[in-house]
Amino acid sequence: MNSIRVRVLLTLLGMLALIALVLGALTYRNVLAETEALFDYQLRQMALSLRDQGEIAPAQASTLSDEQLDVVVQIWTADGRIIYPPRLRADLPTRALLGFADIAVQDKTWRTFSVSTGDRVIQVAQPLQIRQKLAADAALRSVAPLFLVAPVMALLLWWLAARTLAPLRRLTDGVKARDEQSLQALPTAGLPDEVAPLVGALNGLLQRLGTSLVAQRAFVADAAHELRSPLTALKLQMQLLQRAPDEAARQQAAQALTAGIDRAARLVEQLLTLARAEPGAPATTHAPVDLNEAVREAVAETVPLASARGTNIELFADAPVRVHGDAAALTALARNLADNAVRYAPLGSRVELRVLLDAGMPTLQVDDAGPGIAPADRERVFDRFYRHAAGDESGTGLGLAIVRSIAQQHGATVTLGDSPLGGLRVVVRFGANEPIGPQRLNPGLTKR
Repeated sequence: MNSIRVRVLLTLLGMLALIALVLGALTYRNVLAETEALFDYQLRQMALSLRDQGEIAPAQASTLSDEQLDVVVQIWTADGRIIYPPRLRADLPTRALLGFADIAVQDKTWRTFSVSTGDRVIQVAQPLQIRQKLAADAALRSVAPLFLVAPVMALLLWWLAARTLAPLRRLTDGVKARDEQSLQALPTAGLPDEVAPLVGALNGLLQRLGTSLVAQRAFVADAAHELRSPLTALKLQMQLLQRAPDEAARQQAAQALTAGIDRAARLVEQLLTLARAEPGAPATTHAPVDLNEAVREAVAETVPLASARGTNIELFADAPVRVHGDAAALTALARNLADNAVRYAPLGSRVELRVLLDAGMPTLQVDDAGPGIAPADRERVFDRFYRHAAGDESGTGLGLAIVRSIAQQHGATVTLGDSPLGGLRVVVRFGANEPIGPQRLNPGLTKR
């Protein structure tokens, strides 16, 4: 049984039973001892009351010799002759020990108290079995109320445990009643202090799940909208290719179709990259990564585009720089920055990428000679599918959104500024640097 309620109740009931047994045993023992002491006191007082009495009257003697009495009185002369009772019973003690004593006669034990006067000895005796029975009855009567109260206490503990754990039951019922669409916060009113942090954590999780679901729905809606246009354009270009009247027209239509396929493929690739970088995507394992290597791979992938546009792309990576993260994601981040810089820079211009330590922080810096971005638009360009209206290059509006999502996954910040080359400068700043081994260089890339 793994129920908190049952475990608490069993623990409390066990403690209650143990306490009741201990208290009952102590009470029984104390009452037994007090009753024995009271019986001894009675024997002593009776013997002392007969000490100064000259002789026992016949009426009193007949009363004291009643065999139904639990107490027996015997009197001896100083020379040992018994003068009372008139009839000597065979089971009575035949000798007197001054003070208290236990005397066995014919398998029967007597508790006696004897006192000596000038000319006689007075002994008052009581059967030990009767004393013990009376004492046990008194002790049991003292303990009985405790055992009568124990079941009532057990029922009260059961009720209190059920009442105390009621908030947990209501919380469980509330969570069970939810579905994937019900992400409202759980009520926190009246919750115990021990449960309130759990409900607060659940509400935080529900809020994050809601935010993630809203972002995913928005992403799917935006992606569907953005894919509709290139697919429609591909369909039209295919129709133009089929209706081309001559070879020149077919060549032109085929080139347009190829360019449209490239744009659609790039859009799909960036959508997939953004989906992997979005909050709520499956977590990747972070490990020490050489940032120079990740950027170098990204630049190598961008070189064909730069060559086609006559753009000189240069990488400055003088010292090994290590960051903790996912190598593929960091390569995608650098590739998007390099691709954007090449696409928006004028033909035949220059793009520079630098990996350096800025105040001990690993930093990636990308400069281009393009039109740049006005300060008022620098926050909006990180929104998905937002296209900055500058230059003739038509993009997907996803590059900087991908960059920011990957940077946030790695605890990095992305800032935009003005470049000394005349265009845009993008700075991605990571956490602290960790030393690594010698740097490996890929041939074909410019390093300064």
